[in-house]
Parts: sequence; C-alpha cells; structure tokens
Amino acid sequence: MHIVLFIVLLVVTVLAGSAIADRLRLPAPMVLIVIGVIASYLPFVPAVRLTPELVLLGLLPPLLYSSALKTSLVDIRANLRTVAMLSIALVVVTTATVGATVHLLMPDVPWPVALAVGAVVAPPDAVSASAVARRIGLPRQIVTVLEGESLLNDATALVALRAAVAAIAGTVAVGSIGLDFLIAAGGGVIVGLAVAFAVLTVRRWVHDPAVDTGISFVVPFAAYLLGEELHASGVIAVVVAGLLIGHKAPLVQTSTSRLTENATWTSIAFLLEHAVFLLIGLQFSQIIAGVSHSLSWGFVLGVCAATLAVVILTRLAWMCASRLVMTLWVPADRRPPWPNVVVTGWAGMRGVVTIAAVFVIPASVPHHDVLVLIALVAVLGTLYLQGLTLPWLTRVLRVVPNDPAADALARATLLQKAADAGGTVLASCEEQDDPAVVQMIRDRQDQRTFAAWERLSTQVGQESPSDAFTRIRSRMLAAERARVLEIRSKGKVPSHVVREVLGMLDFEESLLDSGAEAREDIVATGSGEGGWCEDLQRYPAVGTPEPERAFCRRCREEGTTTVALRQCLECGEVGCCDSSPGQHATAHFHDTSHPVMQSAEPGETWRWCYVHQATA
Repeated sequence: MHIVLFIVLLVVTVLAGSAIADRLRLPAPMVLIVIGVIASYLPFVPAVRLTPELVLLGLLPPLLYSSALKTSLVDIRANLRTVAMLSIALVVVTTATVGATVHLLMPDVPWPVALAVGAVVAPPDAVSASAVARRIGLPRQIVTVLEGESLLNDATALVALRAAVAAIAGTVAVGSIGLDFLIAAGGGVIVGLAVAFAVLTVRRWVHDPAVDTGISFVVPFAAYLLGEELHASGVIAVVVAGLLIGHKAPLVQTSTSRLTENATWTSIAFLLEHAVFLLIGLQFSQIIAGVSHSLSWGFVLGVCAATLAVVILTRLAWMCASRLVMTLWVPADRRPPWPNVVVTGWAGMRGVVTIAAVFVIPASVPHHDVLVLIALVAVLGTLYLQGLTLPWLTRVLRVVPNDPAADALARATLLQKAADAGGTVLASCEEQDDPAVVQMIRDRQDQRTFAAWERLSTQVGQESPSDAFTRIRSRMLAAERARVLEIRSKGKVPSHVVREVLGMLDFEESLLDSGAEAREDIVATGSGEGGWCEDLQRYPAVGTPEPERAFCRRCREEGTTTVALRQCLECGEVGCCDSSPGQHATAHFHDTSHPVMQSAEPGETWRWCYVHQATA
C-alpha cells in the first residue's frame, strides 16, 4: 500500500474511532487499540512496525512538546515533590522490581537485560490516564500530577534503558549507570534552557503568526536532536524547552500568534496521541506470531501476568508509602487524602513509549520475543484493567470530583481583577479622549465581566443578559456571514478581503460567552478560590434567605428586572447583582460600606468582598 494512502486511512480511522469512543463514552485509546488489534489480522492491512526511530524521534518529541506547552510551570512547581517522586524515583524503583521479577522467573535472562525490561515498562502514559481522568472529573491536583509525571518519566526511563543497553553491550559498567543518568539528565536540562532562550529571543522580533507557528514546529525536533547529539537526554531537553516557552509565550508572542499556535498544536496532538494507540494495536499479530515455541504458552503468560502485577503493585505500594512518610513532616491539612492517593496509584496506564522502547533491546538477547510480549501485556493490561475500573474505584472511594463552580468562581474573580486594572487605565483616558468612545469600551468590558459572574447563578428560568447578548449577536453574525458569502459568489470583491472579513466574524463569534451550558451543572458553594481576606474571615457564610425575602426590594420599587440576588452579610439586605439593570447590591455597598455580600440564590454560599475584591 502506498505510504500516503496508508497515512490518509490511518487518520480517517483515528477520527472514526474517536467518534465511536465518544458515543460509547469510553476513552478513545481503548477503542483505537481494539480497532488496531482487529485490523492487524486482516489480510489487506499492511504490517506496521513501531520502530524506536519512528517513535522516539518522529512521535515522542512533538507529543511531549505539545503537552509541555500547555502544562503550567506554576502547577509543576507547586507539586514538584510529588512529580519528582513519581517521574524519577518511582521509575527507578519500578525498573528494579520488574527487573528482579524477570530475572527470578527467567534466570537465563542476564541482569542488564532484565533491568532494561524494567525500564521499558516503568513509565506510565499520560494520554490514556488524562483521558480517563478528565472524563470522570478527577480533582485537578490528580490530573496535574499525572500530566507533570508524564513529562519527565519517559526521560527517566529512556535514560535508564540507554544505560542498561550499554551494560548489555559491555560498554559501561553497571556501577556507573547512576553517573551516566545524572550526566544525561543534567545535559538535557542545559540543552532545553539553551533552546528555549534562543527561541524566546527570536520570537521577540517575529510578528507573523505563520512564521511564529513554523518556528514551533522546529523546536521539539531541534531540542531532541541537539540533546542526543551531545549525549544528553533529548526528551528532557524537549520538556524543559516546552515548559519555558509555554510559560513565557504571553510575554513574547502576539495574541494572534498564540491563538494560531494553540489551534495548530491542538490538532497535531489530537492526531498523534490517538494514532499511536491505533499503531499499538496494529503490532499485536506480529508480536504474538514472533513468540517462539521454546517455552510453553502457560509459562510465558505466567511471566507476563507476574510482571503486570509487579508493575501495578509497585506503583500502589509507592504511593501509599509516600503518603505514610508525609506524616513525618507535612502538616495534616496539606497531605493528600487517602482516596486521592489510591486513585493516583491506580492511574498508571502504559502506552506507546513502552512498545517502542522494547525494540531498543538487542534482538540477540535471550528470549527477546518473550520480553516484547511482556511489554505488550503491560500496555494492554494496565490500559484495560486500570482504565476501565478507575471510574468505579473513584465512586467506591468517594473521591471528590472537580468542582465546576469553583472554576467559575475563580474565573469570574480573575476577570474582575483584570477588568479593574483595565478600568484604572480607562479612567485616565476620560479627560483626553472622546467620552462616547470611553463609555463604549466600558460597556464592552462590563459585558465580559458580567457574563463570567452570570455563570454562577441567575433567577430560575430566566435568560441572563449575557445569554441574550450571545443569542442575538450569534444570529447577527450568521446573517452577516451569509451576506458576505453572497457577495463573494458574485466575484466583485477581492478574495483576500473576503477572507479577512470572514476571519473577523469568526474571531468575534469565538469570543462570545456561552455560559448557559456551563451554568447547568453549577451550584457555587464556595471553597476559597480567589483568595481570603480579613473581611471574608469576619463574615462567614449564612443560609439562603427565606423565599418570602428572596427578592430585591429596590427592583420591585423601580420596576426593573432582577438577574440574580446577593445578600449583605452585615445587615441582611438583599439586592440584585451587577448584571441586573439596577446593580442594587453594589449600590448598597457604596451607600453603607458593608464589605461582604453572599449569593442569595438557592443552595449557593459563595461570598464576595467589595473591599479586597476576593471570593470565598
């Protein structure tokens, strides 16, 4: 089959498999592997082999770079101890326990080879874990830890594998593996910093989004190749470069460049992440056929099952032991809950790096075919056993899911503070600029901020102003786009002008706040997001007002509409929110200086401090 045709069919299968997975409410990796396994036995499907060069150079750098760009350096820093314990220490421990198991069950497999197998199956795959975690709504800290772990565990495992393979070849002593690891890791960090510095310097002078995005295509491969050429870890170089470039992007890139790059890498990552699992499935028939008959299938499957059990139990034991050790110096209120610890330990699914890395082990070693099968069983076993049972485990352990209300509250608070900073600048422009223009800008700013607060609550059955704005403006944009397309069909307007106008309409439509869907499942009880202050501590949450008092008195007197209700925690006065025409809750603060109000909507207890602009 022609390579171009094969790639097209691969992409089509990935898209179709992802759609099927979405219909079945299953993580796409699980469905795509099954499709790949079935396809591997079809006579018209060509044999595909995941070579180390293809994965380690063609797939891994862009996947890691895409993940690093979206990973918060601040979150990594906040969870650095946990991430390091999982991505470095746990990988080393898993390498040792699996290596010992393989050597114990198959004594004719030398220690360096057994440790190489351990390094192959040690790193979990973040794509499958994150897919399950986000689908079932795991707490953000767990998802952050899993994603942060995945950025570095591949590097640790590959450096350990490289050292073990060198020991197999006799070019390095087993005792010097630790030193080789440190040199490779340190060199990777230095290369990553150098590449990031060079890219950030160049980007300060680049304002063309196409050129800027083109630069981003080069970065992961340049960092990887430069790191490997200098005998450092190319994987660590890619991760470090991606983290720093993503962190500094708002300072050195234009907004258009960031939008273009984000959309481009989102599509690339989607196709690559899903394609690798389809490719894993396509390896199945070849791996099974490659197992020789020198050992009985019962013994081979027993070794595979034992290795799988060690892989799973090592991670669980490590997580539980780490939590116990935390009791020695970490305050009780800062320790992760035991259910979160167990769930993180269970979310250790393996992926494409394991399948690719096993072929780095020389084919001449004893029982190479069995070692390849061990890697395949580790991937399939963890993916289906742990992936399918993770939702059940979270329900049994009653893991508190991620709270969309907390996100909405933090989002609204952040936008409010940003709007206040912009308002300060706008106020300085009032004396020297057209008042009508200043008021138009202020109205647009208020619409954006009010829309964020309206995600939290509105009167039952009432359309919020931001929803009404979105509905009306969407209809207007549809009419405007239809008119532009009608004019385009006549061929009297230059095509590049038509494209620019359509792009403007698309960009404006993308900015419309669609808060209705987000608001459906939100009941904002408040959990401290946005920051605490002395006023919030002085005024704790109270119960929702009685139904007969749940109305804005001044709205009734003035005959205006109430969007949502707020209650003063100093005197109990109930007023309407800032999205309401009267804005009586804020007016009450200006009249009385009572600092804290609370949502008066049913079931909501979040509070807002007018003085310190903080939520709780």
